[in-house]
Amino acid sequence: MTFKEEESITLITKKEVADQLNLDYAFVASWITLTVHSSLEAVGLTAAFSKALSENGISCNVVAAYYHDHIFVDKKDTDKALAILNAFSK
Repeated sequence: MTFKEEESITLITKKEVADQLNLDYAFVASWITLTVHSSLEAVGLTAAFSKALSENGISCNVVAAYYHDHIFVDKKDTDKALAILNAFSK
């Protein structure tokens, strides 16, 4: 994905691609896809799982696509985030 902002361009890409292209990066994340189908008009889903993660000290970046939400968490937090999200879904 590409985000063009006033200050710069942000890319979401595989680390291997960034390394191959000699791109600088500051954040290596794991990509977690929520398998529940979520409407772009749904209210509260992002807030709910973001709150569950933040209460456990995990920051997340969210991309809402048409069928699913995609969460990017720091690579070191992957297992903990998955456990929290799996428990949250029950």
